[in-house]
Amino acid sequence: MGARRGVLAVLAGLVLGALGAPGVATADTGVGYDVSHPQCGEPLPAVAAFGVVGVNGGVATTGNPCLAEQLAWAAGLPGSPGLQVYVNTANPGRLDPLPGTWPDTGDSPYGSCHGDAGPACSWVYGQARAVVDVQGFLLPAAARAGVPVVAADVVWWLDVETSNTWQTGSARAQANNRAALEGMVDHLTASGAEVGLYSTGQQWREIVGWVPPGSPLHELDSWLAGALDPLGAAELCGLPALVGGGEVVLAQFVTELDGRPLDHDLPC
Repeated sequence: MGARRGVLAVLAGLVLGALGAPGVATADTGVGYDVSHPQCGEPLPAVAAFGVVGVNGGVATTGNPCLAEQLAWAAGLPGSPGLQVYVNTANPGRLDPLPGTWPDTGDSPYGSCHGDAGPACSWVYGQARAVVDVQGFLLPAAARAGVPVVAADVVWWLDVETSNTWQTGSARAQANNRAALEGMVDHLTASGAEVGLYSTGQQWREIVGWVPPGSPLHELDSWLAGALDPLGAAELCGLPALVGGGEVVLAQFVTELDGRPLDHDLPC
């Protein structure tokens, strides 16, 4: 199954489930929410079309300390038949000194990694981050929460933002950043999981730039951010996807719910 068909099918099921659940009503019918470590300890919406849970604690190498509780929340939403998560992404290959998580060996579609900042080590770094996201963060948290999770059945969104660490300043840097994301995608899709891309058009162009048709990122669906209200989110739905061959399937807008700012997500 292609990435687009899978992500769209899950979203359609989530929204239809929410609309069809008896006795369920919300102010934003069909709208979901995404939550992560900033919502630790806060009450979460009891009713939503779907929930998306952040696996990390704000950077790619840390875990969300409230992941177990938030997975339980998302899994318990009425009419929500599937689970979606998002993971932070990065490429610290130009930092001096290099972080201990940067690889000095390993094989990739770009050849062997030898500790440099090039595409081979960038790919290995991304693959390693995905392994930790699955084995080190998601599955243990799901077990603590009593939520049965098969990683291949989860929709994974790669959160690509300038607030994380990236190589910058050249087309080569963008290619290395792309390789890091490809390493994550290759690992996640190897088990049959569906993957999508979360960003804004401006941030994506700065970090990754153009994605060639042969890349594993090509044809992945987009979740676009940057709106402040439902009308703005609807406008995001009409924008081009982050990569060729993909579609915009979710649009995020940030507004208050019960007096607190919360990310709302509109299916496109």
